[in-house]
Amino acid sequence: MRSQELFDRARACIPGGVNSPVRAFGSVGMAPRFIARAKGDRIWDVEGNEYIDYIGSWGPMILGHAHPAVLEAVERAARDGLSFGAATEREVEMAELICGIVPSVEMVRMVNSGTEAVMSAVRAARGFTGRDKIVKFAGCYHGHSDAMLVKAGSGVMTQGIPGSSGVPQGCTRDTLTATYNDLDSVKALFEANPGEIAAVIVEPVGTNMGVVPPEPGFLQGLRAICDANGALLIFDEVITGFRLALDGAQGFYGVRPDLTTFGKIIGGGMPVGAYGGRRDIMSMVAPMGPVYQAGTLSGNPVAMAAGLAQLKLLRDTPDLYAKLNRAGDEFFAALDGILSDAGVPHCVNHVGSLGCVFFTPEKVGNYAEAQTSDTGRYAAYFKHMLGSGIYLAPSQFEAMFLSTAHTPEDLRRTLDAVREFVK
Repeated sequence: MRSQELFDRARACIPGGVNSPVRAFGSVGMAPRFIARAKGDRIWDVEGNEYIDYIGSWGPMILGHAHPAVLEAVERAARDGLSFGAATEREVEMAELICGIVPSVEMVRMVNSGTEAVMSAVRAARGFTGRDKIVKFAGCYHGHSDAMLVKAGSGVMTQGIPGSSGVPQGCTRDTLTATYNDLDSVKALFEANPGEIAAVIVEPVGTNMGVVPPEPGFLQGLRAICDANGALLIFDEVITGFRLALDGAQGFYGVRPDLTTFGKIIGGGMPVGAYGGRRDIMSMVAPMGPVYQAGTLSGNPVAMAAGLAQLKLLRDTPDLYAKLNRAGDEFFAALDGILSDAGVPHCVNHVGSLGCVFFTPEKVGNYAEAQTSDTGRYAAYFKHMLGSGIYLAPSQFEAMFLSTAHTPEDLRRTLDAVREFVK
């Protein structure tokens, strides 16, 4: 297999043979497929094998791969130059578009990744409040900056313990870890650290421990706790932004954060991110204020062109989100039904076009419950689906992403492959 040959070559010069751990197939006992091209909801590997893709570059391909309007915008922008390191009109248009779509965002700063967006938003929160501590949730991933790579200790009162080699404990000293969907764990941290917590950062839908939706009242409760303690609420919408609804999870659930981070969906899949929020907070960011953050490639003109094309299509297509979320509801309900009829221990979680199956009989509402899943059974499931031409995440703890390019026939074919697996 050419993928195996490429993987062997890659391991000689790239750590683990991949440029991001989520691309590794180690947890499913295989070499990764090397992808050559994509179109719509399909991808093709270097051997020419075709797959129905449920990764979508980890979320941003909500319109499918290589959408004609996005490609045209990229080609047109590229002819004018790839990067200037100077202000462009497209940056202004993108900022105006985001501020016009997301009510909580009054000012926004472009960056180059979700990791950078989170790092910058946390810095702005600390600068605005004059406080150092941050509350995050076990199982919620907020990029690989040092302060966010925290593994929870034996209890929610334990302060930050680095979850990666190379991260000094001092970098995570002010990162506190709570339990997702457990407001009491958040209250306990505020009680133990009065007047010290700058912000609570949360994925409004947990999408990095599989898919774990918020329980009714959880996000509203976080808003109330932050308000009562003078702390900021940060929504990490790198995955959910412009996906669950045009105005993201905050619109979907009706909760307004103080700051929001966005990812590559605002670049049509190109490397880009952004953070924004209340005007008084964002006014702290340099050169307006004392919170320094910079980036030579921020607001890259080609990425902005791609993102503008995609976001305008999302904004201007009536019923797009209703249709996509309805397709997700029907698909994940059918998946649940197939596994139930076959007597397979499982939990199917989903919100709109995001979902996953856990091979556990337990209800999954937080990170500890997600870890009860049978990863060996997931590996067998993954291999079967890949052999059936269905491309899923090579890890139990990732999401499936539906796009507007997935047809009813594609979804039926996927469900038929699941039926074959459970026979």
